[in-house]
Amino acid sequence: MILETERAAVCAYARRMVGDGLVVGTSGNISVRAGNLVAVTPTGVAYSAMTPADISVVDLGGEVIDGELRPTSELPMHLSVYWDVRDPDQEPVTAVVHTHAPHATAASTLVRELPPIHYIIATIGPSVRVARYATYGTPELASAVLEALDGRRGCLMANHGTLTYGDGLEAAYQRAQQLEWACRVWLLAQGAGRPSLLPPAEIANVVDRLRGYGQG
Repeated sequence: MILETERAAVCAYARRMVGDGLVVGTSGNISVRAGNLVAVTPTGVAYSAMTPADISVVDLGGEVIDGELRPTSELPMHLSVYWDVRDPDQEPVTAVVHTHAPHATAASTLVRELPPIHYIIATIGPSVRVARYATYGTPELASAVLEALDGRRGCLMANHGTLTYGDGLEAAYQRAQQLEWACRVWLLAQGAGRPSLLPPAEIANVVDRLRGYGQG
């Protein structure tokens, strides 16, 4: 089985999405790129029952190379990220996570850009844009997401959910979690009053500091 390690990882993180409350049912999707091939969740399959053999493997043109199941309907969006997105720090783009996280989805119906409520937003970029609404699985949605991702590592998708990417599934997944948390904080603060926001200069400062964060 080709891309056995990548397919196993896609299964594991798909189940983690359910456990972490980032999706319900069969919503959301995950992919990992290895060279010119992409392992991606299939359409309409319960994550709890998914096995590595169920994960579709496609080339960068979308042709199925291995696997009996049809890939997610959001495949055009995943492939467009691998083709067209460049990480702000030039890290490889090797994983994409798309969720229907509830707080992020709620926030996507209220604003065109997530306000800088917390410095964790800087893990995505200077701000978090909201991609304009388009029907799921369409080239129009893929195009809207690409616009919102310009210079960013993630975005909200209007009335839909989130998309984050990274060099590896752990990086992409952590950004999805952080984005959901930031949206929850903003919704809670907004419901209690008028939240204070961080100035753009501080977000830019944190973006710069994060380049040297962690253990290298």
